[in-house]
Amino acid sequence: MPRPMTSVLQVVTLHAVYPSETYVVPLSPYLEIGTNFTATCMIINSTEVTADDLYWELNKTIVPKEQYTKINTSALNVTVHVTGEKPGWLYCLCKKASPYFPLNKGKLIHGIILTKGYRPGKPENVSCMAVQKERFISKAFRCEWDAVGRQTTDVPTSYILYVDVTKTMLYNVSTGENHAQVEFVDSFPDHMMLEIWVEAHNKLGKTQSEHLSRDAGSFVKTNPPSDVKVISEKSFTTSLLINWTHPIASEYVRLSYQIRYCHNGSQSWTYVPLDDTAKDIQSFRLQSLQPYTVYVVQVCCKNNKEGHGYWSNWSTNATKRTPEDRPSKPDLWRIIAEGDGINQRQVQVICKHPALLSNERISRFNIKVQDLKDQLKNGSLEPESIPVNRSHSGSFTVLKQIHLADQESVKVFVTAVNSVGISAEESLAVSEKALELPAVSDLKVRPRGGRLQLDWKPPNSTRVSEYVVEWVSGDNIDWAEGKNEKPGAPPIKGILEKFVCYNVSVYPIYSGRAGKPATRTVYLEQGAPLEAPAVRLKGKPGHNEAELVWNEIPQRSLRGFITNYTIFYSSGADAHQITVPAKTTSYTLKSLERNTKYDTCIKASTINGSTISSNHSFTTLVYAPGEMEGIVVGVSLGFLFLFVVTMLLCVYKKDAIKENIWPRIPNPLESTIGNWSPDYPLKVETPKDNGLCGVSVLDVDICDGKCMFEEDKASLALKKDKYLSEEHSSGIGGSSCMSSPRQSVSDSDEGGDMADTTASTVQYSSVVASNGYKGQTPNSQPQQAVFSRSESTQPLLDSEENPDTLLQECGRQSQRVSRGPCSSHAEGNGDIIEQQEVLEPLDFCPLEEDCEQVTPADSSYRPQLGGYRPQ
Repeated sequence: MPRPMTSVLQVVTLHAVYPSETYVVPLSPYLEIGTNFTATCMIINSTEVTADDLYWELNKTIVPKEQYTKINTSALNVTVHVTGEKPGWLYCLCKKASPYFPLNKGKLIHGIILTKGYRPGKPENVSCMAVQKERFISKAFRCEWDAVGRQTTDVPTSYILYVDVTKTMLYNVSTGENHAQVEFVDSFPDHMMLEIWVEAHNKLGKTQSEHLSRDAGSFVKTNPPSDVKVISEKSFTTSLLINWTHPIASEYVRLSYQIRYCHNGSQSWTYVPLDDTAKDIQSFRLQSLQPYTVYVVQVCCKNNKEGHGYWSNWSTNATKRTPEDRPSKPDLWRIIAEGDGINQRQVQVICKHPALLSNERISRFNIKVQDLKDQLKNGSLEPESIPVNRSHSGSFTVLKQIHLADQESVKVFVTAVNSVGISAEESLAVSEKALELPAVSDLKVRPRGGRLQLDWKPPNSTRVSEYVVEWVSGDNIDWAEGKNEKPGAPPIKGILEKFVCYNVSVYPIYSGRAGKPATRTVYLEQGAPLEAPAVRLKGKPGHNEAELVWNEIPQRSLRGFITNYTIFYSSGADAHQITVPAKTTSYTLKSLERNTKYDTCIKASTINGSTISSNHSFTTLVYAPGEMEGIVVGVSLGFLFLFVVTMLLCVYKKDAIKENIWPRIPNPLESTIGNWSPDYPLKVETPKDNGLCGVSVLDVDICDGKCMFEEDKASLALKKDKYLSEEHSSGIGGSSCMSSPRQSVSDSDEGGDMADTTASTVQYSSVVASNGYKGQTPNSQPQQAVFSRSESTQPLLDSEENPDTLLQECGRQSQRVSRGPCSSHAEGNGDIIEQQEVLEPLDFCPLEEDCEQVTPADSSYRPQLGGYRPQ
């Protein structure tokens, strides 16, 4: 029950301190944590300040004014709640400054330190002991107790142990621990009353424990019995006699004893009831033991007065084997499995291994098998002798294997033989499969106290005589029989191991025939699995998912029932976990990132622990399966579609494409030249296919230039200037072989303009000399003046656009032409026909030696060169 709040009044004197006075820190009070503390601040020898000028500060925190109480003009109370274990300062401060107080900036100050602690708790469970030393009880008397409550370092709790011997002699000893020891003066006070108690005290108070008043012998712990001996008597095959010696004389302490025993090598002890040994005895007979079995026996003792006292330690082990006896009935059972053929069963008749029954020393078994359906066929069965292989390991031995059809039933009779005699006969029936009898219901198996406790409901039949409980772990099998009086009994008493899985089955026995079993799986104690399943990837991971698979943990490594699996997977700092049921062996991780490395592991959990497997890493794909192929196919189809569309456009728009890319250029070889003359009708001549590309050349001797009249030269120069002043432009298609139409100039002095202009035709004219070209022999007959005009649409050449360049080229070439006598050229002047149009310079010279520029001697003749650029 919590202690009520208490208040302590502490007076704090606050006065003016002059430089000549000495300041003394007041004594610190001890306060109980959890209580209220009230302090008073009084003003003495000063009228400068009043109680209204004072305030309180606790642990550097100003106390609220609600906790102040003004007594008068010179006194102020404060009430604070004590909390925390560390000491704290409580200050009374003044708001005004005083010129007589040089410290703290002239402000008055006074304070105390609060030391905090807890009241001592009442000691509990006081116990004392005096041990035996040699043949007497030691004078040292040791006691211990349980300290109750808390304590702080500033307010520690101390203890005083008091021992009062029959109210005549009081012993006490102080300690800061929870134990102490007193020494009796001469000897231990045997058969005397002792009163014992403990007092706890500190600065805040004190308290006492309960008083113990007992006989001194009840605090004694003696040595264990000595000289423990076990005697085996041949005539008593199931009994052993135990003798021992008292550890101390009965004059000091009268003792009672306790005995326990077990099979050699076992830790399952059997205790003799205390009612049989609660006497001052020195011998005892153990009964109902197994023959020819080694037993381990131990004995301890204590004071038997009033039930108090301490048991001594157990004596050292005393071992002995019981005498050999005739074997007991064999403990038979059977294991039924499917046979090799259809409707066949394989039955193994087994019994507890003789090596485990050390009391038997069985040398052989006699076994007989009886067919229950054909009693006459059996007749007098001869027993089959089966020797015992004592080197065989395991909890059972197989006596015989029988192959039965499902409709057959047999009964097996077995006896055991040793050097003393033959055991009683034991039988076991195996019914036909179709006649299996009902099983028990509501079977429950639960671990309890290191054993497996079973409970079930019996079948609705009065023929059930007993039950057989079978428990199997791996290749080991064991069983026990129980009567029908108490369903659920017996509990499994065999040696069971922790962390091992047992299949527990209960068989009802109907007049010697076993019914159907009811089976449960159970662990005596569960733990974490020894290993976790190894997780791996099934197939290849996808771009955003991966399927993980694992195998079940082997039975030997389970150590419990798997409750669930937890899958951990992470990529960098991004970690995830998923919990799946215990029966799951695969899981698909989804919503993963593309082209990302993942580390994954799995944790297998039971109710008492878990184990994590090693990591397994995988990397997701950049593309999903078939995604890359789809992209390639899509792009390929796109290009194919684009190609087909392009080809179709080329087919349907070939004329427009041809017109834009390859413009139509006339073939000079296929052009038609119209022959025309002012005096003669126009005559079309078929162009000759020659290297000059339809060019007519006027052959004029160079000497003729010298014979020209000066006025003709002037006239020619004027006409040349007029020609050069004409604006030239490109013709159709922008070809270098085409030009805009030219303006024809008459040879008359009036300079009359004769224009032959068309939008699409360029007319070229040439004058052909009557005396032949380049020295060719002309026809002797007089030739008529012939004017030839080309109807070509070819634009002018570059040289036509720049006549000055052409004149310069032709001037250079003309210098290389051989000259004849001037007289001969003069004679031919009359044969030269005057050209109607203005002389145009040659745009292209097919051959260098053929490119000549001549000047006619007669100014009345204005020869002109013209031609086409060959293709």
